[in-house]
Amino acid sequence: MHIAILTFEGYNELDSLIALGVLNRVKKADWRISIASPEPRVRSMNGVVIESMATLEEASAADAVIVGSGRHTREVVADQELMARLRLDPFRQLLAAQCSGTLVLAKLGLLDGVSACTDVTTKPWVQEAGVDVLNQPFFAKGNVATAGGCLASQYLAAWVIARLDSVEAAESALDYVAPVGEKEVYVARAMRNISPYLHDELATVPAGRNG
Repeated sequence: MHIAILTFEGYNELDSLIALGVLNRVKKADWRISIASPEPRVRSMNGVVIESMATLEEASAADAVIVGSGRHTREVVADQELMARLRLDPFRQLLAAQCSGTLVLAKLGLLDGVSACTDVTTKPWVQEAGVDVLNQPFFAKGNVATAGGCLASQYLAAWVIARLDSVEAAESALDYVAPVGEKEVYVARAMRNISPYLHDELATVPAGRNG
């Protein structure tokens, strides 16, 4: 099981790294969680340099892909050569996008007829791409999910875990990272946001799912 987190130059640490941390709470030998970037190293919007763990081509073949946001997302979607490397397909993958990552999915034509969530700054650009933007932190239809607001990245990670493993595994991962003394209410609130979309009649199990 390979889950790739697309992380571009100028990335938002809260998007890519919170998702990475929550997803890695699923301790399974056959799970691989990767930061996937177009270059060997990328620098965050605040100067944090990390090394890529997978190529964009590997991400395109992953079981699930989370598209993180960042300062240069409009430059990313304007780069035709880079965008051509992203061969994402909701019929064989779970696809999720955080904040301006939603713009990437929109420009790839993966949100046609699908409402989406994003952050306040990115909202007008996503609307210009013809996508209806919702005033809520999380939304999913079929195998495509979007989230708005940096700390909503936990919802994307939990949704991916619930879809590829189980609701119990998602709750356990969230419980591990939740603040002490607030774990029950924290997990309950997160699950309320994603639960309505776990039994979407349009959702299908990605072809690459193990067991």
